[in-house]
Amino acid sequence: MNPNARPFPIPVVAALGPGSQPEDETLDYMPMPSGMDTYRPPVLPEPEELAGHAIATQVLQAVIDAVAASLRGEMVAPIPLGGLPANELALVNQVLGEGEVSAQVLARPETRSFGADAVRVRVQESVFAGVWRVLAIDDDGALHDHIEVGAIPAALIEAARDDAQAPRTPPGPLPAQMVNVPTILVELADQRERWMPGQDAHVVNLTLLPLSPDDIAHIDHQLGTGRVVILSRGYGNCRITNTLAANTWRVVYYNSQDKVILNAIEVSTLPEVACAAKEDLADTHERLSEVLQWVEQA
Repeated sequence: MNPNARPFPIPVVAALGPGSQPEDETLDYMPMPSGMDTYRPPVLPEPEELAGHAIATQVLQAVIDAVAASLRGEMVAPIPLGGLPANELALVNQVLGEGEVSAQVLARPETRSFGADAVRVRVQESVFAGVWRVLAIDDDGALHDHIEVGAIPAALIEAARDDAQAPRTPPGPLPAQMVNVPTILVELADQRERWMPGQDAHVVNLTLLPLSPDDIAHIDHQLGTGRVVILSRGYGNCRITNTLAANTWRVVYYNSQDKVILNAIEVSTLPEVACAAKEDLADTHERLSEVLQWVEQA
């Protein structure tokens, strides 16, 4: 136990036993998440409105084929959407809908110009887990619109990897009174050194540690903040950001009142809460196949 840690403010009660405590007191629990996003089937147009959408049908079939290939462990190429007629793209958008995970990759600070859009990549998961809509702007300003299938779009992992490899001015020394912070930083550095792809994530739960807001702020300053921001609304809200340290992520959960209920640092390729599992992809293959049958029968 840390000798400098402050004791819990629990008063000493002299009287114990029945009748010694007030009976009208209630326990004041922090509100927990009260809602959960679940799968909602897309609201499709009437059958007569679907007639003649051959291009959209081809795109949806390509997505199903990509999901099947991903389940077999194969590499899956993105499915381009650029050049689709507006009515065909509208149907694809309607079928895919918007799921519970969204993300963005900011442009590098040195490449941002005044008044320019600072977001380089926008990602939105569809209502079918593991099927992602990705809008990316290249260095020439051209917009690329495509669908990716898999656990997570590659652009998010690539941006986090680039951030960790970019030159960085070392942060300054920690104040002497922050006795718990160095231990945490050493633990994270050790885990990064020993971590290998495919290994279980190492999680440091800051919520359970005797840390002040200033302690956490200095940890964030030491780790740095990257360009990847991921939001998951599966149960309450979860915000994930990469740090400037390799394979190191900040993960913060909020309840429905936007109060922090879990504040953590995770050493992994990417936190699992943002990723689609293999079981999710199998479910997506079944559901999306049913939707395509409806479209083809129209």
